[in-house]
Amino acid sequence: MTTRLADIAAQAGVSEATVSRVLNGKPGVAATTRQSVLAALDVLGYERPVRLRQRSEGLVGLITPELENPIFPALAQVIGQALTRQGYTPVLATQTPGGSTEDELTEMLVDRGVAGIIYVSGLHADTTADMQRYERLRAQGVPFVLVDGFSSKVQAPFISPDDRAAMSLAVTHLVSLGHTRIGLALGPKRFVPVQRKIEGFVRTVQDQLDLGAETVEKEFVQHSLYTLEGGQAAAAALIGRDCTAVVCASDMMALGAIRAARQLGLDVPKDVSVVGFDDSPLIAFTDPPLTTVRKPVPAMGQAAVRTLLEEIAGTPAPHSEFVFMPELVVRGSTASAPGERNRS
Repeated sequence: MTTRLADIAAQAGVSEATVSRVLNGKPGVAATTRQSVLAALDVLGYERPVRLRQRSEGLVGLITPELENPIFPALAQVIGQALTRQGYTPVLATQTPGGSTEDELTEMLVDRGVAGIIYVSGLHADTTADMQRYERLRAQGVPFVLVDGFSSKVQAPFISPDDRAAMSLAVTHLVSLGHTRIGLALGPKRFVPVQRKIEGFVRTVQDQLDLGAETVEKEFVQHSLYTLEGGQAAAAALIGRDCTAVVCASDMMALGAIRAARQLGLDVPKDVSVVGFDDSPLIAFTDPPLTTVRKPVPAMGQAAVRTLLEEIAGTPAPHSEFVFMPELVVRGSTASAPGERNRS
């Protein structure tokens, strides 16, 4: 105990007697000093005495579609930390194939009395889904915020990246490198972010390469799954149509595109350039390091929490969409368009 007191005192820059007063809940210690001692406890990995632990303001549910794509854990971490700083306890609920559905996870969280729910890439992004589920949730008095996806049928705050601008950034970059046959690999068309990416892609290719919209969507857009294997299949099809560059709707798909190019005996970026989307953790360390469009995860996560807490407090933000600008990050997977290539 004496060693621990000395460590905490040194970390906080106070006397051991002051540390003892704080740990025992005694009066006569300034609020800032008390906070310094508690922060020192946290930094050194000591558990706070029960009497000093902040009482949780309540539980907040976070529902994500899966955790295999590293962008979802990254977003969950930002949201979880922001909630914790505000005194709430985050509860992560993840959908898995064959496991609980979004509706079942929602019911479970509501049964546990959550103060609110944040949905990431949920059914609100699926244009074929029944949006009445969210109105029923609102009727139960549960505040919620929806991330990645938009529906005019739901009265709630939405947090989204600008998917159209993301595609414009990617295509403009590739055109500047001399590419004229650029493909887009992305998920099923029923999802709102997919539709928006197609709109941004088609419009930018039209404007910069003077191609007809129908031609662009028919020849240069390939739907698949949001997985490495999905990206591989989509990129193989696009490369088969003589695309020298492939824009992917996720970094996982982009890694699949690189694999597809290599299996065809092509080099990335010498023969085929690849652009991802998200800028997931560790994606800068792939081979080659991936050029990608960075999703503004910290800003989106913090906005989702801030908006939800306003809903919980009874001072809701406008029930509209808050759109965040992405950023192009140029690394080693894009290069000048190749000249004549020998094809097997």
